Amino acid sequence: MNALRPVVAALAVVVRDGSLLLVQRAHPPDAGLWGFPGGRIEPGETILAAAERELLEETGIRADATEVITALDAFDRDEANALRHHFVLIAVRCRWHAGEPAAADDALDARWVQARDIERGAIVLSRDVAALAARAVAMRL
Repeated sequence: MNALRPVVAALAVVVRDGSLLLVQRAHPPDAGLWGFPGGRIEPGETILAAAERELLEETGIRADATEVITALDAFDRDEANALRHHFVLIAVRCRWHAGEPAAADDALDARWVQARDIERGAIVLSRDVAALAARAVAMRL
C-alpha cells in the first residue's frame, strides 16, 4: 500500500482588468512553468484564508478570497511513472485589493498576464491553467 497522502493546497485566482496574476514556479513539480500563486493549506486554516496568505507570500498582492471555483488533481510522477506526490488544488476566486506583483517565496517571477495571451499560449503554463483562467474570466468578479 502506498503511504503517500494527497496534499491539499489553495490557488489564488486573481483577475484584474482582463489580466490574471500568474507566477513562474521556482521548484518542482512544474519548475519554470507559469501558474496561479498558491500553496498548502495549514491545519486549522480555511481555504479562503490560505489563498489570501499564499497570494501575499508569493507575490505581495493583497486580495479578498471570495469563493471556491473548482478543485483539481495534480499528480507528480517520476521517470518510471511512479507517483511521487498527489496534490488536490482548490482554486479560489480572489478580488484584488492592493499591490503590484513581486516574486517572492517559491516564485521566480510574478506578473499580470492578459487573458488573451494565456488563451493563445504565449507563455508555458502548468496543466489546467488555461482552462481555469478562461473559467475565472467568464465568472467576472
